[in-house]
Amino acid sequence: QVQLVESGGGLVQAGGSLRLSCAASGRPVSDYAMGWFRQAPGKEREFVAAISWSGGSTRYADSVKGRFTFSRDNAQNTVYLQMNSLKPEDTAVYYCAASGYVFFNTNYPRPSTWNYWGQGTQVTVSS
Repeated sequence: QVQLVESGGGLVQAGGSLRLSCAASGRPVSDYAMGWFRQAPGKEREFVAAISWSGGSTRYADSVKGRFTFSRDNAQNTVYLQMNSLKPEDTAVYYCAASGYVFFNTNYPRPSTWNYWGQGTQVTVSS
């Protein structure tokens, strides 16, 4: 079973950038497709991005496409979410997730299809 720990969140002004990291332990991160989700206060957890085990395939929510980049370094057992041109509506707790498979399935935007979760890291974007 893999354990996930996110880091890199913080307070940033609109238009700024942050890079989130998710460090895996217990199992090689290369065993898993990985995902990022976020949850704002009073809202449901929503899909942000997904990446296959090799990094060869990615998916993004329309709201972050062109601004966020999901990457992975399997040798470091870590995945990253580079977030540029941040907007106040990006404010949320960001969660890293691991699938039970090396590829994400067609239901990847649904949180229920992901098996393992980190504790989350807060991202706050001020206007």
